[in-house]
Amino acid sequence: MANTNLKVAIIGGGPGGYAAAFLAADLGMQVTLIDQEKNPGGVCLYRGCIPSKALLHVAAVIEESKHASSFGIDFGAPKIDVARLRTFKENVVNKLTGGLGQIAKMRKVTYIQGAASFVNSNTLKVEKSAGGSENLTFDKIMIATGSRPAVIPAFPKSARVWDSTGALNLVSVPKTLLVVGGGYIGLELGSVYAALGSKVSVVEMLPGLLPGADRDLVLPLHKRLEKQFEAIMVNTKVASMKEEKDGVRVTFDGDVKEKEKTYENVLVSVGRTPNSQIPGLENTKVEITDKKFIKINKQLQTTDPSIYAIGDVAGEPMLAHKAMHEGRTAVEHIAGHKVSFEPYAIPAVVFTDPEIAWAGLTQTQAEKEGREVSIAKFPWAASGRAVTLDRTEGLTKMIIDPKTERVLGLGITGPGAGDMIAEGVLAIEMGATAKDIGLTIHPHPTLSETIMESAEVFYGTSTDIYRPKK
Repeated sequence: MANTNLKVAIIGGGPGGYAAAFLAADLGMQVTLIDQEKNPGGVCLYRGCIPSKALLHVAAVIEESKHASSFGIDFGAPKIDVARLRTFKENVVNKLTGGLGQIAKMRKVTYIQGAASFVNSNTLKVEKSAGGSENLTFDKIMIATGSRPAVIPAFPKSARVWDSTGALNLVSVPKTLLVVGGGYIGLELGSVYAALGSKVSVVEMLPGLLPGADRDLVLPLHKRLEKQFEAIMVNTKVASMKEEKDGVRVTFDGDVKEKEKTYENVLVSVGRTPNSQIPGLENTKVEITDKKFIKINKQLQTTDPSIYAIGDVAGEPMLAHKAMHEGRTAVEHIAGHKVSFEPYAIPAVVFTDPEIAWAGLTQTQAEKEGREVSIAKFPWAASGRAVTLDRTEGLTKMIIDPKTERVLGLGITGPGAGDMIAEGVLAIEMGATAKDIGLTIHPHPTLSETIMESAEVFYGTSTDIYRPKK
């Protein structure tokens, strides 16, 4: 039986927290949302997804203007006003976070700017940013405290050594920048600074960039970054880092010619750490895993029945859209609905140029698990729309169960991959077959056609490439 006349507190105003708060309010609950920022938004809106995408759009415009010379249009070198660029980014953030603040008021969510600690399983002590504190009691409490950039203790604490937050502040555009970590955050921010004029180098300890993605999807990006970046060093570790008068001297351990080099700035992007060390959590029955995540079940309930945990603090993948869906699932469970968070596919998007997106089973996973799959690839060189954009390096690939012909995974590399991947997610969630995708009429000429064509490749009947089924 649904129970919506409840008092619910949510600690953390990021995408998971505010999505949960708004649904809980819509269902009639008395909701208190607690966060240290002036408005909801969390890391994603203030210091993550949104400001980085604003800057990536700027980088894309700069790269597009350079690319235009191949069409016979020359814009000349861009004049970059860093202060105005920073204002543009801040305006985007303020507009979105301010909007969320208004929506919270319209939904009658009590928003408290401050920090919360647990007195017990149902009581929070809230230290308000404006001053003063009070103890508040709730029927249910949800932890949505997110994550923070991982720190390497051996690296110097210096204004020259940035984490992702520091890089997004856009204080200056350094002449030289070293990015430590070849994951999506490092590559996205590295792309921004390269477009703005920095000589960017990337160092990654593993054999390739973006370790979670299939190699054939990463290859077009790697080739493009080789032209944009000063150096890409894989299979290489940072042995030491020392701040000097004119920069940061870095020594490398790996297969590189230059074992030592000085950079004006260093961006450390080696992953994120969950914010699970919440004051007073020991006064509850909540348990923490070895990897510092809060232990939860499929209803997002912790080992304390009064407390739920969602988003980055509750486990991988640390993605805003996963947090939002978890938040809504947790609220529905609090309301007494029969629910569980069991997605077949959580999409991942890397907003570099070209973008890389994937969902469901990857080819790498299938090989690791020894699963029999069919791989159907459609190269964008055969896409009319990609040719008109002069972006034929892209690729769309479908992972298919050869017996049932069900779509198990989709991967896309190319402009707009992040906007197209949702079709793959829907196909996987609905149990669609490659035939379902192939028979779905896609508009022409578009990049989305490449999804339909990859399904047709599986049957050996793709219109635009001749690949008969063996």
